[in-house]
Amino acid sequence: MGILNVTPDSFYDGGKYNVLDKAIMHIEEMIEDGADIIDIGGESTRPGSVPVETEEEIKRVIPVIDLAIKKIKKISNGEVIISIDTYKSDVAKAAIDKGALIVNDISGLRFDKNMIDVVAKSNVSVIIMHMKGTPQNMQNNPTYDNVVIEIKNYFQERISYLSSKGILKDNIILDPGIGFGKTVKHNLQILSQIKEFHTFGLPILLGTSRKSFIGKILGSESNPLKPEERLEGSIATYIWAVLNGIKILRVHDVKETKRALKVIESIMDVNYGIN
Repeated sequence: MGILNVTPDSFYDGGKYNVLDKAIMHIEEMIEDGADIIDIGGESTRPGSVPVETEEEIKRVIPVIDLAIKKIKKISNGEVIISIDTYKSDVAKAAIDKGALIVNDISGLRFDKNMIDVVAKSNVSVIIMHMKGTPQNMQNNPTYDNVVIEIKNYFQERISYLSSKGILKDNIILDPGIGFGKTVKHNLQILSQIKEFHTFGLPILLGTSRKSFIGKILGSESNPLKPEERLEGSIATYIWAVLNGIKILRVHDVKETKRALKVIESIMDVNYGIN
């Protein structure tokens, strides 16, 4: 899953692709580099971010999705899927009407009471992410008795509730929410026990790309490496994820991640031969 933020303020690529031509060029580049899904978002949800009005978010994402769908039909025979990264039902509906097939909701369909109905009626896939609090306050001293157990309990509740509201279980993807209301230690605990989430029998998405915990590991808590310096750490987490059976990787760097994983997958494939 290649990330496309058409925002002025996302933590890594804010302002890079918030012009239509640049956004479409980046989509084409990610598809050429091997992306299977393009996740398009019009509102930054980095820690401390300011919410965007629905009308503004629609204005940012819908022209990109409209043109992206047309481009995808030409350059990939329609095999690449568009995902809309939003927690607002009106944005999700507008994106689905244009052809988006996945709703990526950081709130797990909790922030907007109408989102469940939109997803259920459209029969699209939905990514349920775990987050403690909101983007505005999630990093204000997050605490857990056991972060993995609490996330699993949250997933169980969400799966049961959404299923009761008409969302097919087979349409649900789970995201443990690395960096969303978690400390460095919490993120590492989640990664070390990532196999625990396979118990639900659903696809797991991992989004660690260039996040601050990587910068703190490679630098320090008080002086983390900048997002531009976190590529190698990001790839390390994705190699770990693949080795632990994770199927969907949400990344900024499609080419570099695909290349690293090609080597890992070749090692894992017992039928791969070198003369």
